[in-house]
Amino acid sequence: MKNVLTTALKLWLRSLLSQVSQLEVEIRASDRQILTGCIPWVSIFASGAVYQGLHLTEIKLVAENIRINIGSVIKGQPLRLLETVPVFGEMIEEEEDLNASLCSTLLSTALNDVLVKFLPDHCPKSKSISWQKINLDNSKVILSAILEAQSNPPSLNMSVGLELLSTHELQLALIQLESDMVGLLEGNNNQHYLDLGSDVDLQELTLIPGRLVCRGRINVNP
Repeated sequence: MKNVLTTALKLWLRSLLSQVSQLEVEIRASDRQILTGCIPWVSIFASGAVYQGLHLTEIKLVAENIRINIGSVIKGQPLRLLETVPVFGEMIEEEEDLNASLCSTLLSTALNDVLVKFLPDHCPKSKSISWQKINLDNSKVILSAILEAQSNPPSLNMSVGLELLSTHELQLALIQLESDMVGLLEGNNNQHYLDLGSDVDLQELTLIPGRLVCRGRINVNP
């Protein structure tokens, strides 16, 4: 029974990913527990995974006390959660994979939101921005972009400090801004806060040259 469920979980995970280099799933449960739809412990490890255009270098997840639609799974239907599951995990993201993710809607939208926070007067231009490169440094991210809406597209280089203030709140600070455009920073606030919500409980967010490490808990809702 455990082998059937492990296979079903792997198939479900692979259906969410456009590619993955390595995927490992371990389930700790007796047949009796599984037949009631309760799984005491599951671990997932993936490397080289791509989710909606996001390239994930390495991710490790552990979840406990999971309730699933086991009757439907036995009949060949997709696995589905019946209750919210707290998932504890660690993600390592290399700079190379972040840059490979620049064309993804998820990442480009997030970067546009950061730009809008610091440069609200240039919101219309952020919709046609082309993000060129991301560099990871100690506690900061260096972003390079081109504003394509212009006939002579100006460049934009922005250094943003990133700090974990609480388990669900980040502080973004504009450290440096370089651009062909004049007066970008006039009247703008160079510090903003981002609330990730009550479903997030981050314990570590570390930026070092070439790498981002994130560790904590997130609630996965049905």
